[in-house]
Amino acid sequence: MTLYTRLAEAIEHGAAELITGWAQGVLDDVAAGRNSINAVSHPLGFVCLPVHRLGDEGVCIHVWGSRWHRASLTTSPAHCHSWELRSWVLAGELHNQIVRVIDGAESPTHRVFEVHSSAAGDQIRPTQRLVRHEVATTVAYRAGERYRLSAGVFHQTVVLATEGLVATVALGVTRAGAIDLSLGGLRTTSHEMRRELCDVRGTREVAALARQAVAAQVSG
Repeated sequence: MTLYTRLAEAIEHGAAELITGWAQGVLDDVAAGRNSINAVSHPLGFVCLPVHRLGDEGVCIHVWGSRWHRASLTTSPAHCHSWELRSWVLAGELHNQIVRVIDGAESPTHRVFEVHSSAAGDQIRPTQRLVRHEVATTVAYRAGERYRLSAGVFHQTVVLATEGLVATVALGVTRAGAIDLSLGGLRTTSHEMRRELCDVRGTREVAALARQAVAAQVSG
């Protein structure tokens, strides 16, 4: 059984102790330097700790907090994944907004872009698809709750400025033939986004603070 499968089953069955225990162990190891992964500053506003990758499966811990530098975002926050998302909120609260994309609008506001990712960064490529969009639903998820998102569904994650540190476990499994998409400006051209890696000190700080936040939720 892979780590992805074990955590996916735990999330499906609401096994909070297993999930938080695993996350605390990972965060402890990263904070203490026993796990040498580098955190990545993501343009969508969070810091990603890429814990595990095996074939089409991926396991990450995502952390939002106002104290960390945010990589530049060249498109809008509205995007859809090429992979199926399962997530568990470890600490704090976030809002998941499902975005309705409207094709054939008389006055389009955005262009759809393909996002092709590699270890070095993302290639952002414009398509001919012009759209408008609107928020269809907004659901708040708090520590100890789970949510899922199918590949191909546009959404955006909102963390309120008044919210403290937010941390989640994010599981992804790639769907064959699907492509990551994002909504951007009508005149935005093809470009590349380089990955912004945190240094060792920054990575350990992210892990230590996330570990404290998760521990506070468990003890509270």
